[in-house]
Amino acid sequence: MKILVINAGSSSLKFQLIDMDNEAVIAKGLVERIGTVDPTTDLTYEWDGKKIKQIQLKKAANHAEAMAFVLDVLQGKDRTDLEVAPDDARGHLKDTAVIADLKEIGAVGHRVLHGGEKFTASTVIDDAVIAAIEENIPLGPLHNPANLMGIRACQEVLPEVPQVAVFDTAFHQTMPPKAFRYAIPNEYYTELHIRKYGFHGTSHRYIADRSQELLGLPKGNRVIICHLGNGSSLSACVDGKCVDTTMGITPLDGLVMGTRCGTLDPAVVEFICNRKNMTPSEVLSMMNKKSGLLGLTGSSDMRDVTARYEAGEPDAKLAIDMWGYVLRKYIGSFAAAMGGVDAIIFTAGIGENDAAGRARAVEGLEFMGVKIDPEKNAGIRGVEAKISADDSKVQVWVIPTNEELAIARDTLELATK
Repeated sequence: MKILVINAGSSSLKFQLIDMDNEAVIAKGLVERIGTVDPTTDLTYEWDGKKIKQIQLKKAANHAEAMAFVLDVLQGKDRTDLEVAPDDARGHLKDTAVIADLKEIGAVGHRVLHGGEKFTASTVIDDAVIAAIEENIPLGPLHNPANLMGIRACQEVLPEVPQVAVFDTAFHQTMPPKAFRYAIPNEYYTELHIRKYGFHGTSHRYIADRSQELLGLPKGNRVIICHLGNGSSLSACVDGKCVDTTMGITPLDGLVMGTRCGTLDPAVVEFICNRKNMTPSEVLSMMNKKSGLLGLTGSSDMRDVTARYEAGEPDAKLAIDMWGYVLRKYIGSFAAAMGGVDAIIFTAGIGENDAAGRARAVEGLEFMGVKIDPEKNAGIRGVEAKISADDSKVQVWVIPTNEELAIARDTLELATK
């Protein structure tokens, strides 16, 4: 069966078409500038080892039009509204075809950010599921509406195809109350559902499952997963089940990230509001979009900050030191919470590709039995590899994440049922 995986943003639509017979990616791409004031809608598309870096459509006014465009590209259908395209595709899209008919798409899997407490697993989408996703918009005000647009767009253009929702928050629903509750009056939990939810759950679940297959760990194993990218989070897992995570009711909590500040005293919000004459929403926007590495250095890209760190810039040194310190602090606290740790796993953009970042993350943790082999670590980028020293009591691994495949696997299972 071929599964179409969709990750819809407010003005974008990311997709992959995966052949589940061999779990191979047939085609993938990103549609941008949907429904904006820009004169064109852009598609970056990759298939069969070839690339069309940018196909421009005159305009997709909404996600349904963008989805129809994607399906035409997957089928190689001619379009009369192409604005700009490479010479080998100008005026037609025949060379982009990877399917002959839409009937080849067996199901569609959608990434949905926030499932609240209603969803502990992926589910087939029906009217009740859509209503529940709408109810959780206050918890995911930026992402859930966009995810709904992607779902409705696919329902419009593929009305007979099963649709499945895969929730970012579902993996963390195994946390016990002592980990997910906040020490505020009960009414705020019972009435407003204020609690820790956690995010990056599809990535954490993929890595948790893979660790149980790959590492040969005993029953009761304790694993810390470090999903490190522009957005970053940790999860503490026992036998592949989450018992704690760093992100909270929103993705703002926890580690120092590309543009997010991570954990801080909540009274900071009121202090800034009073001193800078800002609203709470403006302060939270600053903490989400203008803080983290960006706020400390002017750049949210770890590669740029690292280069400046190596050149001796004080701001970059502080940022890198803070990034590593907070990360190590959470690794240590999760090990304490679980009564030890058997493995630490790095994944996502920084975790998979930044050897220096991985080394900083475990620097000084030798007292826990964590030792990285510098030579093994130095050569690893984006591949599965054990990077711990031979005498390390804790296994340390790099395992590339694959959220789209995790979504496709859930979709296949539910659609065939």
